[in-house]
Amino acid sequence: MRERARQQGGPGTLTDDLAVSDSSAQDTAAEAASGESLAELAAKYKLRPSAARPGVFAYAAQLWERRHFIMGFATARNVAMYTEARLGQLWQVLTPLLNAAVYYLIFGKILDTSRGVPNFIAFLITGIFIWNFTQRSFITASRVMPDSLPLIRALPFPRGCLPIGYVLIELQQLAMSMIILIAIVLGTREPLTWYWLLAIPALALQAVFNTGMALFLARLGAGADDFGQLMPFLVRTWMYASGVMFSIQTVSSLRNHPTLTYLLQINPAAVYISLVRNAILSSQRAAWPGSKPYNADLCHLYHTATKGKALLDSAYCHGAVSMNGLWLWGAGWAVLAMVVGFVFFWQAETRYGRG
Repeated sequence: MRERARQQGGPGTLTDDLAVSDSSAQDTAAEAASGESLAELAAKYKLRPSAARPGVFAYAAQLWERRHFIMGFATARNVAMYTEARLGQLWQVLTPLLNAAVYYLIFGKILDTSRGVPNFIAFLITGIFIWNFTQRSFITASRVMPDSLPLIRALPFPRGCLPIGYVLIELQQLAMSMIILIAIVLGTREPLTWYWLLAIPALALQAVFNTGMALFLARLGAGADDFGQLMPFLVRTWMYASGVMFSIQTVSSLRNHPTLTYLLQINPAAVYISLVRNAILSSQRAAWPGSKPYNADLCHLYHTATKGKALLDSAYCHGAVSMNGLWLWGAGWAVLAMVVGFVFFWQAETRYGRG
């Protein structure tokens, strides 16, 4: 009985088929003694190095098998993140709200970027909350591999679990922030409509994009320790080009530069922010350029107006990107980021933890 249990595998074996019987071991030893090379023996018995990189589809399957671990890891880290703070999890909401207050004072009042933007408070807070999801995902992912070296060296698991887990942490924090966002938007007298449901696929596309980019940035950060220090500056520059605190289509200096306006509006951050704004802000949908039939007189009135309802006539002008075009760009960026980021990260799977 003891011999049979030993042959079927025991403590320390991963699966029963990994156990090698005494007769097989003797056969292998005899063949090795006969002069057969190790490579030939490995091929004959279908052996492979324990640290070998799995195929790309096998790697994806390994990540899927560990989805419960990834979710549990993200939830535990999310809860532990603010345990020492007196206000605890409230900081997940207070941080973007404080940022919104500062940006409203500087951009909305001092710099007057609220010109031409209906319901600027809801417009601004929506942009900051959605942007914060991407910003924190990028910065955290750029440092995740160096910061997790003890865990990487102690346990065998697909390293992609780490950047994916940290994106889930930010997604959970966004879910809490959305409760406050909805309350603020409704408080600014925006109506609750069926369009709000479009925010769900928009955020799903953003989550896929953030995950793909997190994998991409995690590998870059694993190879250069200074990359994590540079990332906040790159992300901050990107924020100012993504229409977080202002509307790209209402900036007067861009009206004579349609190509630049188009490029700014199709950048990923601007796309996902615009999709969510158009979903939950009816005032934003009504003023989106191209949302109404073109009218030269009303469009001219919009371009020459400085205040009043004429600013809402932007809907009668030609839009650089249509609402349907935003969805196509959002889906395209998500797929591109996930495919490129996943393959790029997978190619260095066996090198993580050696630095």
